[in-house]
Amino acid sequence: MKASFFSSVFYMGQAAGGWPTPKTHYSNDEASQSMATALEHYKIAEEVGFDWLSLAEHHFGPVGLTPNPMVFAGLLTQIAKRARIALLGSTIPILNPVRVAEEFAMLDVLTEGRVVAGMLRGTPNEYVTYNVNPAESRARFEEALELIRYAWTQTVPFAWQGRYFQYRAISIWPRPVQNPHPPIYMSGSSPESGLFAAQARVSLGLAVTTVPRATKAAELYRATARENGWEPSVDNILYRMSFHVAETDEQAIADYEESKKYPQRLSPIALNQGLERVVATTGYYGSELDKNSARSLRAAGLEDRVREGQVVIGSPDTVVAQLKAIKKTLNPGVLDLNSAFQIGERTSQSIRLFGEKVLPRIREF
Repeated sequence: MKASFFSSVFYMGQAAGGWPTPKTHYSNDEASQSMATALEHYKIAEEVGFDWLSLAEHHFGPVGLTPNPMVFAGLLTQIAKRARIALLGSTIPILNPVRVAEEFAMLDVLTEGRVVAGMLRGTPNEYVTYNVNPAESRARFEEALELIRYAWTQTVPFAWQGRYFQYRAISIWPRPVQNPHPPIYMSGSSPESGLFAAQARVSLGLAVTTVPRATKAAELYRATARENGWEPSVDNILYRMSFHVAETDEQAIADYEESKKYPQRLSPIALNQGLERVVATTGYYGSELDKNSARSLRAAGLEDRVREGQVVIGSPDTVVAQLKAIKKTLNPGVLDLNSAFQIGERTSQSIRLFGEKVLPRIREF
């Protein structure tokens, strides 16, 4: 099993509520420090052996300071000399798909073929960002994905006259190093997305969910893939969750209690703060998450999140046991892991402990 270190590069200072989030309490110093902290964590993850370094796209709020993750990924190419760089991912229905294809190709050249391409629909609220109708989300996603793959593989200029995207001539330079193109992951927590991923022969990413729900989604994906003439490997399934490792279970829980003094530094992935903020202010739910699921995730405490496989926390032995249970149930090939909270050196030490004392053991699963 592979491990990916994920950071949403979230803003660790105080922030106003609502979405889009007003910059009432915004601080340039806090933003700079938040980015520097994320970069330092990526450096540690590369050093201790994480297989991937991953990041995502977010807009108009403190949940993530990477509205264009390609920019931050360009910086990571100068740090990651071994790990893959995974953008999980670009919200392609609201973007220019030709530009996305070009940027991924540039990154693949810069990394000599170590880019992973995540293609997401995103949450409906973020369609406000570039004034795109969220009702067109799925259809725009499917056309954009087809166009990006075609742009990566064609060797002669071509025109594209689709329903949502039209171009008179396309011939991207440079081309991706990986042949025929970088591996593609898409979110597939909803049945419709899982079916499409299997039919399109792209890998499945599962996030903002639980292991029981993810297991059902993965079973549908695998069954549909077989019906379409191919067999997914374990690496075709990615599961995102949060982690914190300490020398002992007692220290890990003490760290968690310490983190509660700084609620703005609790990971939005671990505790779904970003989801709560969006739901409370806009009424929107993620396009891959139904209303009842969102409500149950917001209501859960730490023990519930551990039991449901959203968070692993404890000593190296405890975390290995928790991950072993997830492997047995869901059988993902890639775990996309982000630090559950930011409390200085304790968080950095958690990343080191995972790489040194957990990762070698889960590779044996």
